[in-house]
Order: sequence, then structure tokens, then C-alpha cells
Amino acid sequence: MTEIRMLSTSGILGYGFPEASLEASLARDPHIIGVDGGSVDPGPFYLGSGKPFCSITAIRRDLRLMLKAAIPRGIKVVIGTCGGAGGRPHLELVARLAREIAAEEDLSFKLALIHAEQTAASVQERIVQGAVAPLGRMEELSADTVERAERVVGMMGPEPFMEALEAGADVILAGRASDPAPWAACAMHAGLPPAPSWYAGKMLECGATPSVPKGHDCLLVTVRDEGVECEPMNPARRCTPLSIANHSLHENASPIHHVEPGGILDTSGCDFEALSDRAVAVRGMTWTPTDYTVKLEAAELVGYRAMTFCGTRDPMLIAILDDFLEAVRANTAAKAADLGADRDAYTLIIRCYGKNGVMGDREPVDDAAPHEIGFLVEVVAASQEMASFVLALARTQMLHTDFPNRMCREGNMAFPFSPSDCEGGPVYRFSMHHVVRPASPTEMFPITYETV
Repeated sequence: MTEIRMLSTSGILGYGFPEASLEASLARDPHIIGVDGGSVDPGPFYLGSGKPFCSITAIRRDLRLMLKAAIPRGIKVVIGTCGGAGGRPHLELVARLAREIAAEEDLSFKLALIHAEQTAASVQERIVQGAVAPLGRMEELSADTVERAERVVGMMGPEPFMEALEAGADVILAGRASDPAPWAACAMHAGLPPAPSWYAGKMLECGATPSVPKGHDCLLVTVRDEGVECEPMNPARRCTPLSIANHSLHENASPIHHVEPGGILDTSGCDFEALSDRAVAVRGMTWTPTDYTVKLEAAELVGYRAMTFCGTRDPMLIAILDDFLEAVRANTAAKAADLGADRDAYTLIIRCYGKNGVMGDREPVDDAAPHEIGFLVEVVAASQEMASFVLALARTQMLHTDFPNRMCREGNMAFPFSPSDCEGGPVYRFSMHHVVRPASPTEMFPITYETV
């Protein structure tokens, strides 16, 4: 093909988009309608728990509109990182919704499911082979870390998508994938060069975010040999040279080098041309092949959370806040010990919103004392029962711990909710950010096909 037209409906499946934008795109005859399905941005809970990041209602709505627009017109539908984290339960959820929608709307298509979840045994074998390396400041991957992982996924590149396209799939649902990979795959499968294909993926991965005003909406990108053209489908939005250049910095350590499976996209030589007041052409990107690696992501269970929120406007307390919180921690530890909870059996965290609540000890701004502070009090412990009972102790200490010059003889905190304490359930942390050298780009990502 001399060009391929690809439509991204939104930033993530379930974020929503205007139906009118999707309808407008159909007049441009897109070859692909797709969306990124997830991210690590929401944290490790979704990977660990297997639950979707967006609501099932919202996912179903977006997917229904995409399938109804695409299937009768012979347009391919491609979705990566299904369900938010791209594990097996996330992929199975979106596949189930696709089958239900097909039955309800009388749609028929060939469905490809690309699996990204990895078994503990396969990861252990790669460690023994010396095929695993840490990313950044991560430690070497150990067998114990693998065993503790609730779920491990590999981040696929474009090759599994290209395999599914070659097999004639009409709808491709994938587990964890590099955000631009589904788009790069479609363009390269059409015979276009890697550089503009990957650049197109970078633009499409967040829907209309490269436009102004940004928002969850539809973006059309046309890929040709020499570059790409970007245009939002909502007339209320515009792509400008600045908005496109700005988005090429998105989620990347380098402003010009984007490391992807199998290569590096270099944007240092890009030229940006306004084709109109709403569309931009970009040329000059290059692609340099590298050794092929696949990123591993995993989440492990840390414990269970309980939390409460309260606030104060007491100027006497705010004036000696650090000493007051130290007293709260000490009193909570003493009370918990009296009830058989050792200090190392739980973690107590008090975040102070209005004073270093976001940056904590790294806060660079030293402003005058605030007139009110909100406290998010959190306890993480090995069981929900332990977390909840320690939190109840901490909440009481926040209310009643004495301090110099105190005038209020009873509780000095305001609680917006009753009951004040919330059980947060299981807590996970990311335990793997490592790379694997696979025997081939597709070996870790088996594909199953079915006629829906």
C-alpha cells in the first residue's frame, strides 16, 4: 500500500469518545480502527488483581461502537493491552464482551487473541539461560521474586499483531503490548517503513491527545513512506506543529530517542508542517534496529489496606505538626503493641495534603504555614483485619493526641465520612521491570483464533 489510514478512538478503551467523531472518520475510509487498552500508569493493582482499569460498562460501550462501525465496512479492529493491564483475565474479559456484542448486533468476524501472560516456569527457565536483565535500578531477577508474583506479562512488539493480520484476523485483541506497537504493526504489515509506522503509533496511542484542546477523542493518522499526517476528527480540536511535537515527548526519558522492541525511533530530524489549521504533516523520523528484547512486568501482593481521611484548621496543631504526627505514630504503636501487633507487622502512612502531600520530603517549595491540612491516614498489613484495627487506633490518636496550647479538649479533626474508616482490600507492588531476549519476537505471545 502507498498509504494506510488509521483511527484511534481514545486514549484507553473505556475512556469514551464522541460518536460524532467516529462517524466523521468513516467518511475518510480508515483501514484500521483501534485503541490502546491500558497502561502501567494506574499502578500495580490491576495487574495483580486481574481487574479491569475502566468500568465494564464503559469498555462495552466503546467496543460496541467500534465493532459496529468497522465490521460491516471491512475495517480491521486492533486493541492492545486489553482490560488495562493485559493479563489473561483482562484479555478474556474484552474477548467475552466482543462475543456478546457480536451476538447482540448480528456481527461476524475472525477474532485473534494474542496472549501476553507468562508462566512462572518459563520465566525461571529464562533466568537460568541468562536471558533476563534488569531495567534501570532494578536488581537481578531472582527465583523468589518470580514465585511471589501474582501475574507476569510480557510487553509485545508489533510482530504478533502482524502475524494475526497475516492470518486474516478481522478483530485483534491483545494482552500487554507496547502502546504504539499495534499501530506500527498495521502500517508495517501494509508495507510501509518502520520509522513512520512507529511514529504513527506514538501519535495514535493516546487518541486525540496530540491535538488542542486535548481530550479523549478520535485521531486519524495517515502513514506514507515519507512520513505521517495527523488530524483530529472532532472539529472542536486542532493538531498544530507544536501540539504534535509536544506529544512526541510523551512518556519518554529522551526527547528524541524512543526505545521500542527491536529498535529506536529517532525524532531529532523531524520537520513539522501545518497542512491546514487542523492537520499536520511530520517527516524526517528514522528507525535504527537493535537487539530484540521484551519487557517483563509483574505485580506481587504486599498486604491489605485500610484508610481514613480527616482534616484540621487548628493553628496550634499546624504550628507543631511534625511533633504531633510523631506522637500519633508513637501512641498508635504503643496501643497496637498492647493488643499484640508488633511494629513490623504493619506500615502506617500519614499524608498531609496542604503541606507536602504530593511530593513529601522532596517538596522544593517552602511556603508559609497553611491554615488547614487534610490527612490521609493509611495502614498496610498482612491481613485486612490487622490493617483495619491498627487504622482504628491511628484514627483515634489523630483525634485525641494532646499537644501544647491545645484549646479544644475533645476531637480536633473533621471527618467527612461516617463510617470514617474504609477497607481498601489487597495492595500490590510492581516486582518486575526486566527485559528478556526471546528466541523470536513472537515466541512469548501465542495466538488463538475463533470465528465469532
